[in-house]
Amino acid sequence: MSTAPSTSPTSGSAPAGGPPSDEAPQQPAAPEPASRGPWAPLRPLVLRLHFYAGVLVAPFLLVAALTGFLYAGAFQAEKIVYSHELTVPVGDTKLPISAQVAAARKAYPDGTVTAVRPSPADGATTRVLLSGVEGVDATHSFAVFVDPYTGEVRGGLEQYGSTGALPLRTWIDEFHRDLRLGENGRLYSEFAASWLWVIAGGGVVLWFSRRRALRKVRGARGRRRTLGLHGTVGVWAAIGFFFVSATGLTWSQYAGTSIDELRTSLGGATPSLSAAASGGDHAGHDAAAGDGGNGEHGVGLDKVLAAARAEGLGDPVEIVPPADAESAYVVKQVQRSWPTKQDAVAVDPATGEVTDVLRFADYPVLARLTRWGIDLHTGVLFGLVNQIALMLLALSLILLIVWGYRMWWQRGRGSAFGRPVPRGAWAQVPPYVLVPLMAMIAVLGYFVPLLGIPLAAFLVVDVVLGEIAHRRGRRASA
Repeated sequence: MSTAPSTSPTSGSAPAGGPPSDEAPQQPAAPEPASRGPWAPLRPLVLRLHFYAGVLVAPFLLVAALTGFLYAGAFQAEKIVYSHELTVPVGDTKLPISAQVAAARKAYPDGTVTAVRPSPADGATTRVLLSGVEGVDATHSFAVFVDPYTGEVRGGLEQYGSTGALPLRTWIDEFHRDLRLGENGRLYSEFAASWLWVIAGGGVVLWFSRRRALRKVRGARGRRRTLGLHGTVGVWAAIGFFFVSATGLTWSQYAGTSIDELRTSLGGATPSLSAAASGGDHAGHDAAAGDGGNGEHGVGLDKVLAAARAEGLGDPVEIVPPADAESAYVVKQVQRSWPTKQDAVAVDPATGEVTDVLRFADYPVLARLTRWGIDLHTGVLFGLVNQIALMLLALSLILLIVWGYRMWWQRGRGSAFGRPVPRGAWAQVPPYVLVPLMAMIAVLGYFVPLLGIPLAAFLVVDVVLGEIAHRRGRRASA
């Protein structure tokens, strides 16, 4: 649940040393029955893990939450900042795609056409995507925006990703994903996603294990009130945290690879379209010869788009020219909002015939769920409502972190550092519970290494420090 240190007392009683000065003294909790099952020794262990994970992981989660909040809002900001490039007055008739691409190439002759996104709606521009343009990141495209009614070029902007992110959203997206540090920077976001669900789950367990009277916010003061706010908001937001953690891991650097392998082994891999031209090498070379730098191969863009329309591919679509002399055009739907449109066809450049069709409805269930999960995580599945929900979730995460650190401060009565939860809780867990728990942690650590490795390190350090303290205590009492 919570993402910063929650330091609730181990049995629902007041913290060791008494309540903060602004709280009324509390009567000690009545002793609980001796036979409380395996949860009694597990609770201090969960509390200690929740505390230290919150202290150490919260800064990473805070960055992820802040940048995630900005990213969710960037979709609407993008429409305002780039309104000149994105929108035009509605005209009577749209020009052929080939004429629109020709206008874009006249204004921007450098580079190579890699894709064309025809105007998806009335009043929206067509995007002609170029690669190899000087000054543009090799992993990005240069998008030329064309008025589909008049052929006027409205400008050009760098674009990134399948959702067509423009410079503002791209910058925020890259900062959210890797702090703009490249592949090594992705470790920060994977670390945060790996631990978010653990902290959230631990917080939920701790909150519901407290007696109802100690969960009340109204009338409470000081640390009790902070804990109440922290727990209440965290419980309500926990499902969202589980979701963003799981979906964020699906395209992470290490856990994402394991998830892909597992999904493939279960028959849930995303299917691919065959983009081979059916006419053979001769037909492919003849088609490629027709390319004048405008992405026109063989029968041309207009007939290729018409063939895709005949197969039922409605807007928005993206036309990808043949990659080489033996390849076909690929026309694919790019709508990720609900209802999802992700059908695709391959069109032979020599004949204009459709050579392969891939329907989103034919995707394996796991592949479709992965697609929807990622789109919901990135705020595109349900549009503005999706983006507002993500912003509220990010805001709740920020508040939980602030409240968590405040509780840590209040627990230490204003000292420079709050008091930690006492160590040694793991030693109180019965072997019949501890052994399966450690086995489960080992499996999780294999699939989610940025969870398993830090957790193993924490346990080792905790055991070593506990043994050192134990030996010092024995020497002092000798």
